[in-house]
Amino acid sequence: MKLSAFLIISLLSGIFVKAQSAVDFANLARYKEENTALLNAKKKTDVVFMGNSITEGWVKEHSAFFSENNYTGRGISGQTTSQMLLRFHDDVVALKPKLVVINAGTNDIAQNTGAYDMDFTFNNIKAMVDIARSNGIRVIIASVLPAAAFPWRKEITDVPQKVDALNNRLKKYAASNKILFADYNTAMRNEKGGMREGLSKDGIHPILIGYNVMEPIIKKAIHTELGKK
Repeated sequence: MKLSAFLIISLLSGIFVKAQSAVDFANLARYKEENTALLNAKKKTDVVFMGNSITEGWVKEHSAFFSENNYTGRGISGQTTSQMLLRFHDDVVALKPKLVVINAGTNDIAQNTGAYDMDFTFNNIKAMVDIARSNGIRVIIASVLPAAAFPWRKEITDVPQKVDALNNRLKKYAASNKILFADYNTAMRNEKGGMREGLSKDGIHPILIGYNVMEPIIKKAIHTELGKK
């Protein structure tokens, strides 16, 4: 008898979380109180943004974009796809949104929790998509933002090429599975594949003007996806 992808992931996640409970590898505590408050509220969120510091910073830089559109940010600085996958149930599924926007991969390439393996990262993102869909949650995959290098991992080379390779794979997967792909990268990159000048504070993390570039892209994608029957 075959086990569903969701069941396998849930079992593995449960084992891993138990083993890592002393250090909370996925930082499940980060949004625990906010999630409880949201679940107790009469009005539920329409869209959850799952991500890293880029998502977390977005909420801080332009909170009105989230509050005015009934969006909820669930970004945690420094996180890789492994950590996001482990907290996906608590921070996305349990909130019962209509849609989730997944923006992940930057910190995998930066090797924040270990050596980078594109297949591993891709499969983590795919697993999040599978979990969302199995729970009736629509999905938008967002591109990894452009980056020329990582200030905290200067020894990592060919960053633009790695970002492009992952984005190309995600875009192809999205198209094959009727998932919208929100392409921030093209709108924000320079001729060398890095972040355009003036959009970020360090070539990685957008400032408000950078988020202003991203907002119409994702808002259009959300409107399109939620407008489908």
